[in-house]
Parts: sequence; structure tokens; C-alpha cells
Amino acid sequence: MKIGVPKEIKTLEFRVGMTPAGVRELVHDGHEVFVETNAGLGIGMSNADYVAAGAKVLEKAEDVFAEAQLIVKVKEPQLSECAMLKKDQVLFTYLHLAADPAQTEALVKSGTTAIAYETVTGLDGSLPLLTPMSEVAGRLSIQAGAFALQKANGGRGVLLGGVPGVPPGKVVIIGGGVSGTQAAEMAVGLGAEVTILDRSLSRLRRLDEIYNGRVRTVYSTKHAIDEMTAQADLVVGAVLVAGAAAPKLVSAEHVKEMLPGSVVVDISIDQGGCFETSRPTTHAEPTYVVDDVVHYCVTNMPGAVPRTSTFALTNATLPFAKALANHGWREALTRDSGLANGLNVHAGHVNHEAVAHDLGYEYLSAKDAMKAA
Repeated sequence: MKIGVPKEIKTLEFRVGMTPAGVRELVHDGHEVFVETNAGLGIGMSNADYVAAGAKVLEKAEDVFAEAQLIVKVKEPQLSECAMLKKDQVLFTYLHLAADPAQTEALVKSGTTAIAYETVTGLDGSLPLLTPMSEVAGRLSIQAGAFALQKANGGRGVLLGGVPGVPPGKVVIIGGGVSGTQAAEMAVGLGAEVTILDRSLSRLRRLDEIYNGRVRTVYSTKHAIDEMTAQADLVVGAVLVAGAAAPKLVSAEHVKEMLPGSVVVDISIDQGGCFETSRPTTHAEPTYVVDDVVHYCVTNMPGAVPRTSTFALTNATLPFAKALANHGWREALTRDSGLANGLNVHAGHVNHEAVAHDLGYEYLSAKDAMKAA
């Protein structure tokens, strides 16, 4: 199979869809890999590194899209990239369609087969291709929040860890999944006072065991969110409903009641955000202020540490990319029901139920799509 790895074009996105090590694995299996020139510079990998791994380097994205049967990316295709997709191609990347009607429409019109990292599932119901970037985003959320809390950056001027004689900053994390747990790990490490809210009692019990009293666990209710956000220096939104738009758990009224100069970091922004006042930002302009509260809502947070992120992502995606290349998308999805859950768009139809529901498309299941193909 011919596999294409274009350079990412989202603002200040330096990750790349595959490392040279990943390329070598696919070439070893007998496939051709086409990489856009300088696609790996952001992670410290040169064209020569990719050539040494067996890739062919092409000058333009248009050349990569024209050659490839399988496109492997990191971020959702921008509209200019959607215009290059064809009905006989497979796109394998993060999509986050429920929060992006324009991209969804473009993919539907293209006729391409689009498989989303974030909805591929493991045997245990986990999200193996979302997990590595959730880990990175969770850890980064505390770094970003701590930086935004500095007075020169619009924050309250609070040091999260405090110092002897001065209490630490208060961090509230909404959501105890992968991102929330990693955020807690970083916040605890800095010495902050940490509270995690979640609606799963079993998850709260597990977090209590993990942190052995170093974090406060609270069952998430509207009352708890009222109380916790009003006292916090930093609130991290780490809410996930797989494939669907994130619920707005923190209202504009909650934000108005927060301390002046406090900070919110919305990890859920890729799925629309869990703060009512959230709107997407970029690494070029990561923050804005609403009611004296600093908002950090960058939609590609892991892009800030592209080398770590790309290696972590390739470790997770490579087995699935190999399956798609070795067997073709139909056979690969038939063999692996978890990979089939990643099918979001095929031949002009939306194949993920949550996306179809949120954006008003007719839903065609992945199983029916494969039968029709």
C-alpha cells in the first residue's frame, strides 16, 4: 500500500503523523511511504532520517495526497487538505468531528474513508489512541495554568506550590479520566492543593487509593461545581464523552463567580469545551480573558511538545496503521471491532452515532458501511 505522511499545517503544530521508526516498520512490511519534505523538522527529524528509514520524500502536500492510498496525520485535516482527499483514500488521524461541522461536511463531500484516532476502542473499552495525547495534555494543563497564573500573564500572582508560611494554590480538576489523573499528578507534584470531581464513584475510590489522601475527591454535582470553582485558583476541564461534544459543566455564571485573575484550562476544547465561556485558541494566542478569568483553550495542546507527543502517538498508532496497510481498511475493521469504532465517515455517510446525533446527519453504522463497501 502507498502511505502518505503530510506536514501538519495547523497553527504552530509541529507534530508529524509518523516517526522514521514507524516508517521503517511499514517499509519492512512491503509498503511504500511518502513523506512531505521537512514534515519531521519539528521533532528533530530531517528528510535524510526518513529516507534512511525507507521513505520517499516529496516536495508538496499535493504530491503526498495524490500518491497515497492511506493518509496518516496527527490533527484534523484543514479545509484545504479536505479538498485534496478522494473517495478511494483512507484518512487516519484525530478528527473531533462533533465540534467541527465544516470539517465534517468537507469529509462527507470528499467521499473519503475517515478513521478517527479518538474513537478507536480497546478490548476493555479504553481509548488507546487518545490516551497518549490525553496524558500529555493533562500534564501540560498544569504547566500552562501555572504560567497563566503569573501576574505578568494576567493571573492572580499565585505560586501553585506556595512557600513555607504561605498556602499553596487551589487546583480543581473536573473529570478523573486519563487527562484529569495526569493533571492531578503534576499538580500534586508541584505541591498544590488538589480537588478532583467525577461522577464515577469507582473512579473516585481508585483516585483516592492512588493518591493516598494527597488529593480531595468530590462527587461531581452542580452544587459541588458551584462551590469548588468559586474557591479555585486554577480549574482544569478534563471531561470526555467519546466522539460527542463535551457537556458544558461550567456555566458563564460560574466563571463570573470565580476569583479575579484565576485561570481555566479547557482540555476538552477539541470536543467543543466544557466551559460555557470557552472558545478555541492557538499556541500563537493561547489565552483570553472573560470576567477577569484567564482562559487557556488551545485545541492542540500536545503540539507544544511535539517530540514527546509524536513518539508517544506513533507508539500507539503504528499497530493500527500496519493493520490498515497490511489488510486494507475493510478487512482490518472486520478483524478488529475496536478499530471499526474509529470509522467516522465513509462514502458520504457519517458512521459514528454521536457525531451524527450532534451534527444532524443520518447515521449509518460502521458494520453497514462495510457491507455496502
